[in-house]
Amino acid sequence: MNTQKLSNIPLNEFREFLKKSGCKKISTEGGHEKWVRKDLTRPIILQTHISPVPEFIVKNTLRNLGLTKKDFFEILFDCGQ
Repeated sequence: MNTQKLSNIPLNEFREFLKKSGCKKISTEGGHEKWVRKDLTRPIILQTHISPVPEFIVKNTLRNLGLTKKDFFEILFDCGQ
C-alpha cells in the first residue's frame, strides 16, 4: 500500500520531477514558469511564488503528462530502476 501523499511537495522537488520527466522550462513571467515537452499539446504553468505546490497542481500535471501517483514518486526519487 502506497502511503505517500501528493501534498506538501516543495517547489524545488517539483521542478526536479519536471526535469526528470522530460520537461524543459522555456520562460518565466510574473511569478509563473512555463514548462514544455514534445508530446504535450499545452504547456505546464507552474506558480513560483507558492511552495509547497498545491496538490491539485500536482494532480493536473500528472494527468497532463499521462503519469500516475506511483510514477511520480518513482521518477522523483529514482525508485523505478
